[in-house]
Amino acid sequence: MELSDASSSSHRSTLSDDELLLASRYPKKRAGRKKFKETRHPIYRGVRLRNSGKWVCEVREPNKKTRIWLGTFPTAEMAARAHDVAAIALRGRSACLNFADSASTLHIPASVDPKDIQRAAAEAAEAFRPPDDHEYLRPAVVEEGFYLDEEVEFGMPGLLTDMAEAMLLPPPNCVGNYDNDHFGTNSMDFDADMSLWSYSI
Repeated sequence: MELSDASSSSHRSTLSDDELLLASRYPKKRAGRKKFKETRHPIYRGVRLRNSGKWVCEVREPNKKTRIWLGTFPTAEMAARAHDVAAIALRGRSACLNFADSASTLHIPASVDPKDIQRAAAEAAEAFRPPDDHEYLRPAVVEEGFYLDEEVEFGMPGLLTDMAEAMLLPPPNCVGNYDNDHFGTNSMDFDADMSLWSYSI
């Protein structure tokens, strides 16, 4: 479905600046997490930080336990704009918004179908993509140089494991004839018992 300008203008006319519930006016309560790192944005509603440095956004549907996934974004502001579109579409006048101008600038979907909300949220976020976008998408620049992982190249982890296992094995038996040039012309079998040391006390 396409976005309806009629419905979005009706939302705009009903929400004045005095009636808006802004996230900055209603600070969030601290999460009760003690063991885990806080990933929520300190101000923006519905925005979390991933380990990869990207921001994600989702909203809970009113009177349901289900959530609508709005996407992953390079900046917290883009994710917050996506949240505002979904919040206005789902909650109307009672939506708590991240930005005061969201009610007047964002296009609201015609229906509350999750696909329509996701599409409108993506469009709203794209409209606020920073101009230096290539900095967010480009991986960190690594200085020019060459790195050779010697341990991997020469199989050190496997070699060290093999050496450790070898220490636990009994010594191998030697099979074959022993040419005893040093002890005379007799050839001696390795399996034969032989006294290596003689002690006389």
